[in-house]
Amino acid sequence: MGRRIIAVLIAMGLVMTTLTGCVKVVKIGEEGNLTGEVEFSASDNVGSFWETQALPELTGKAVDLGEFLKEANGDLGSLADKYGKYSMGDSGELTYTVKGTGTVTEVQTEKKAGYIAIKLDGYDGSEEIKIQVGSVIKGSSVRDALSFIKFGDYTNQEEYAAVSQSINDVIMEKVINPETASGLNGKAIEFTGCFTVKDNTTILITPVVLTEK
Repeated sequence: MGRRIIAVLIAMGLVMTTLTGCVKVVKIGEEGNLTGEVEFSASDNVGSFWETQALPELTGKAVDLGEFLKEANGDLGSLADKYGKYSMGDSGELTYTVKGTGTVTEVQTEKKAGYIAIKLDGYDGSEEIKIQVGSVIKGSSVRDALSFIKFGDYTNQEEYAAVSQSINDVIMEKVINPETASGLNGKAIEFTGCFTVKDNTTILITPVVLTEK
């Protein structure tokens, strides 16, 4: 019985070959060349827009953080219509893009979610202002602040989340990381970045530009 089944399978294979005229062998991992469906790469996606679209947009629309806080007067959500961007159109998480100068008063790199604390120039409010330095960067404020990134442009939630992670990887590589942050205590810095409103007392900024003055 086993030999008969094998013979039938061989015969079917010969028939299929005769009908198609040829058999195309595709290597594993190269299926996209045949189907046209290429595996999504978040790093390639971010690399295609970071320098040409993301940085120009964010640096162009950033509002001075000190002036922003004075105008908000303790209610960060009050300026949503003027400066903010919601992650889901008119709802979801509220993100602002800001810039400023200040002095680093604390460097915390022992925790995975490291940060530097700063004292803003020309502002004496009570808000605690921190800039993320990694190695873990919380949230997706930079992705959510960009006007040209929309959830519907991606196949699923996993791809959308991977874009945010890849943005954070670029920040760690090109902007700041625990190693480069370690010597900043007491130094004057200039920054541009994004933060998501969680409360009115702590501002946790993810930087896209950060330089020592």
